[in-house]
Amino acid sequence: MKKYLNQYKPFLSFLLKFFLSYIVLTLLYQFYLNSFDSASLEIDSITEIVSAQTQKTIELFNYNSHLEPHPKQNSNMLFVEGKKVARVVEGCNAISVIILFISFVIAFKGNWKKTVLFILVGSLLIYVLNVIRIALIAIALYHYPEQEHLLHGVVFPLFIYGVVFLLWVIWVNKFSVYATQNKG
Repeated sequence: MKKYLNQYKPFLSFLLKFFLSYIVLTLLYQFYLNSFDSASLEIDSITEIVSAQTQKTIELFNYNSHLEPHPKQNSNMLFVEGKKVARVVEGCNAISVIILFISFVIAFKGNWKKTVLFILVGSLLIYVLNVIRIALIAIALYHYPEQEHLLHGVVFPLFIYGVVFLLWVIWVNKFSVYATQNKG
């Protein structure tokens, strides 16, 4: 048994770091979310900011847009050219995706300076691309409402998770300890 533990130590270490950081970050995020009163339909601050930035981004694409609080849910209704196209809910703010990204980077260690810098730059990139993603979904739904499942359920999640995967590949191959050990 000890032989196998030693043989798979790097993999087990990766899993331990990944799950520990993921659990800690998720618990911190849940603690943050619990500070808002969902019974009174209060929306968390990050989702409010993402909603407002999405609305402004839609306007950058020369569409009229506005937000209204949802009367029965803790979300914002997003309108394009006066037509309700989407709800911006807590799951739209990309924090859970950023937590997943950060957990992987922490688990696939690098030196601390590179790790912190990559986490900050990567998280900011994911956040900005997510706002653009929501704006493009809203515009696309304005024009093609019958394609909601394809746009919201397939194309745009593929985009955001594709970006995260690409960042992971860059991290592992360029900045992690693994990359520096395997430079020939």
